[in-house]
Amino acid sequence: MTARREPRLIRRGVLWLLLLGPLFFLSYGLSNTYTATRSDVGTLVFDWESHLPLWPWTIIPYWSIDLLYGLAFLLPLTRREMDRHALALLTAQLLCVAGFLLWPLRFTFDRPALEGGFGWMFDVLMGFDKPFNQAPSLHIALLVIIWTMFARHVQAQPWRWLVHGWMALIGVSVLTTWQHHFIDVPSGALVGLLCLWLWPAEGALPWQQAAVARDPRRWQLAAAYGLGAVVCTALALTLGGLALCLLWPAVALLLVALNYAWLGAAGFQKGADGRLSMAATLLLAPYLAAAAFNARWWARRRPQADEICDGVCLGRIPSALEAASYSAVVDLCAERPCCVDTAHYQSLPSLDLVAPDGAVLAQAAAEIETLRRHGPLLVCCALGYSRSASAVAAWLLLTGRSTTLAQAEALIRQARPGVVLHTGHRQVLATLEPRA
Repeated sequence: MTARREPRLIRRGVLWLLLLGPLFFLSYGLSNTYTATRSDVGTLVFDWESHLPLWPWTIIPYWSIDLLYGLAFLLPLTRREMDRHALALLTAQLLCVAGFLLWPLRFTFDRPALEGGFGWMFDVLMGFDKPFNQAPSLHIALLVIIWTMFARHVQAQPWRWLVHGWMALIGVSVLTTWQHHFIDVPSGALVGLLCLWLWPAEGALPWQQAAVARDPRRWQLAAAYGLGAVVCTALALTLGGLALCLLWPAVALLLVALNYAWLGAAGFQKGADGRLSMAATLLLAPYLAAAAFNARWWARRRPQADEICDGVCLGRIPSALEAASYSAVVDLCAERPCCVDTAHYQSLPSLDLVAPDGAVLAQAAAEIETLRRHGPLLVCCALGYSRSASAVAAWLLLTGRSTTLAQAEALIRQARPGVVLHTGHRQVLATLEPRA
């Protein structure tokens, strides 16, 4: 069934275009003109880029982003989706222009004279564009945002594959029209993904429920991840060349540090379906890959889940094959996706290595008691030893299966000896103990 569109969205989209269009040409043009007068404009080009071909015909997909920019405003179904799309585009504009001013670069290849229709299109482009606004590529940043909008709404084949193919061609065209050097492409994509993370189409904004962390443990972890981001950045800028790839894990570690210090579990943007948002997945990819490897490594000696009692099992995030053994899943992990094929799935994202708060544990206990009636239930987190163990302990206490925390912990350890409940976990769980 096709979702209904809210009324008067087209008019709202036109109003956004009337704001964004002039702002684009004004800010982009002025930054270009200003940079042309500067003496500190640098270059960043790899030797292999001299072998990139000039394909004049790709000026057509290059130009087509202007049309798609406007058409994308016809797709949103709600005011929230419309406004967040527009704000993502606006944020990309501001971030890229700031990059042009703070880190001015120049395109170094001399494009030969071109004839015919393609030559005319290049002439029109160069009448407005100059070879100075390079990294991060605004063209690529906008493409990421527009591509995501079309991908969300164009589902029917073959149109979906046509959309993906054409958008990919636009991405390639920034190189084959000799408009950008390679470094502009990943940096522009990074900006686009950051804007999508800041303005997700659905759900809460990352900072809406943010609060400065009071738990010292969260600040310790934030400092550790922040230090990792600084080290990666320093190595990237010092070594240059391919080492610039380290800026990706630097961004990922910085976002994780922000999650621990301020944003909380919401910064990972894990949805009710157990999946992280596309923007969070790509921005955090280096961290997520390391987290997945770490989880598999530590769980290698005991990969299976263990039944605690009454059909409630405790373990790590399951694979699709492992998940088939359970009728329901309660997931406490914030940083890793949990893609299970069950109608009875509940995601309660909590930060790793930090004790979940009492409200989350109480909710987890209620969900466990409700969902276990559908059959075998798995309570999981990355490893199945701390966050999920806390949730099971809370369930044992709040349902009267255990009358003390020590009794609950002993029951869990009997089934799964390796559980790790630190002082912070016990302090939170102690508040859930039945009062005499």
